[in-house]
Amino acid sequence: MKLRARILAEIRAFFSTRDVMEVETPLLSLAGSTDPYLESFTSHYQGPLFAAGQTVYLQTSPEFAMKRLLAAGSGPIYQICKAFRNGEAGGQHSPEFTMLEWYRPGFDHHVLMDEVEALVGTVLKTGAAKRITYRGLFLEHVGLDPFKLSAADARACLQARNTNPPELADAAIDDWLSLIMTHVIEPALGAGLVFVHGFPASQAMLARVVSTDEPPVAQRFELYINGMELANGFYELADAVEQRRRFEADLQQRQQLGLTEVCMNQALIDALEYGLPDCSGVALGVDRLLMLAAGAENIDEVLAFPVNRS
Repeated sequence: MKLRARILAEIRAFFSTRDVMEVETPLLSLAGSTDPYLESFTSHYQGPLFAAGQTVYLQTSPEFAMKRLLAAGSGPIYQICKAFRNGEAGGQHSPEFTMLEWYRPGFDHHVLMDEVEALVGTVLKTGAAKRITYRGLFLEHVGLDPFKLSAADARACLQARNTNPPELADAAIDDWLSLIMTHVIEPALGAGLVFVHGFPASQAMLARVVSTDEPPVAQRFELYINGMELANGFYELADAVEQRRRFEADLQQRQQLGLTEVCMNQALIDALEYGLPDCSGVALGVDRLLMLAAGAENIDEVLAFPVNRS
């Protein structure tokens, strides 16, 4: 707990010197995450605000609310807050966790990588980071081009490394890429910081896509330290029409997978229509940062009360 308090103080001091304002946004939202790979916790509000009651969602990230602040003219902002993801648990996952998220108007994702590296270096006293494209990472570690990979190639890759792949007959190629990343590449990354950038357009999430590249790539990065994913950053999508299209595609996929129906975040669409400044943003797992600082093997070691003892 003392280490956590010290690290939070260091984070706040880091942003104070850079004139990035700390903000606070609600944990409850009227819209849940449409991401098919995330499941929101829900509750039901009964009171004077909504005559028939209202389903509310605990945030999986403060991203949408913070983008609304950016569109309203906040300037550079950061937030340290709780986030909640239903169904997540494991050595590096907790259903309730602490997230650091910040946004930098005028930065592209490469400049933001510089700042992420500086922050992590301040807290962990790390050296310089390696930077590699997603394609370069796959070519280096498994000798396969992820933009040309077939399901048969992926299965053979996993089997050759004594990983028994699950039955994924109808899976998208991104599911196979994810398996190779988590089961083969991440364990082989070794010590130190590695930024991976230039993801396939199908993995853009909320990042811009460079359609003039062949194949198109998402302007997104992930930071790994000692093989653990620590941060996920984007050169933020500012196109309201494209954002709506992605939300609708998510909702269609959720329906096909039989997942809980959620409402898309119309307030974010409205903010993008009003005008999101050209910016990049990143989310960083504070508990994982603490694990690295403490040399902990399991996230429960750095939580005052893990959820099963809460």
